[in-house]
Amino acid sequence: MKKTVFLGALTVAGLVGGAAAAATLDDVKARGTLNCGVTTGLVGFAAPDANGVWEGFDVAVCRAVAAAVLGDPTSVEFVPTTGKTRFTALASGEVDMLARNTTWTFSRDTDLKFDFVGVNYYDGQGFMVPKALGVSSAKELDGATVCIQTGTTTELNLADFFRKNNISYEPVPIETNAEGQQQYLAGACDAYTTDRSGLAATRAAFENPGDHVILPETVSKEPLGPLVRHGDHEWEDVVRWTLNALITAEELGVTSANVAELASGPTNSPETNRLLGTEGNLGEMIGLDSDWAVRALSAVGNYGEVFEKNIGEKTPIGLARGLNAQWTDGGILYSPPFR
Repeated sequence: MKKTVFLGALTVAGLVGGAAAAATLDDVKARGTLNCGVTTGLVGFAAPDANGVWEGFDVAVCRAVAAAVLGDPTSVEFVPTTGKTRFTALASGEVDMLARNTTWTFSRDTDLKFDFVGVNYYDGQGFMVPKALGVSSAKELDGATVCIQTGTTTELNLADFFRKNNISYEPVPIETNAEGQQQYLAGACDAYTTDRSGLAATRAAFENPGDHVILPETVSKEPLGPLVRHGDHEWEDVVRWTLNALITAEELGVTSANVAELASGPTNSPETNRLLGTEGNLGEMIGLDSDWAVRALSAVGNYGEVFEKNIGEKTPIGLARGLNAQWTDGGILYSPPFR
């Protein structure tokens, strides 16, 4: 298994070497479409609605980048990827960026030759079990069968947790969240493990969500965020600062409802002016015009709006902001300054 993972890493690294030199920003502009890698379907984060239109927390990042670069948040081709296929899709140039609940790790950043542009959700791995199982702690899962997506940090964290607590488990490998949900509900595994946000999203789609419990343990750090290929720094800047624009806009009180008014002339907030392009030349520095952030915010809203619409406490998923609250509100979320 270790040998297979190592060879897979070398394959991806080799693909990156061939694709990194491409000027992705120019390619996206010439194509007129952003190719964005997303999950195969996780309600609240990235999933097509009844009309086939992709929606969700991660989808909003793709649409914000498309709006900033192309002026149209609908100019996105969403490419579903699994835990195994996502990195090859990015390295080969099939997609321009990934926005699909991917954890920022040392090896992915260095060995696989990717650049994470930031964190859009601070998460951690957890476990979900049927309430009827009568389990109140993950430490009570000795001998359990556990559904686990292959090719993920979740797979490695699971092994670490059970080894650390000197208990055993039997993995039930799955490829996609949809398969995991099906296997779990069919009783093929006693527990399902993934990021806690993913568990909440999965449970919300069940016919009887109250029959299932997310156990209290958080067994890992999972900083999730968009990523691009190594070496294309101009494109990396565009994606990074589009995400940062959503985060900073919430802190500054810029919303989808007031962004046009605030952008119509200088305000008494210098950073707001720089963000919205009424002062300075930040857009020019990343190869865009002065209204790039205005377009992104008009399309999807600020970070808080994106969170509350897709995964917040008033949605079926029901996630509290927690660590993902602004730093001014007790969380750890903030962007570097726009200056």
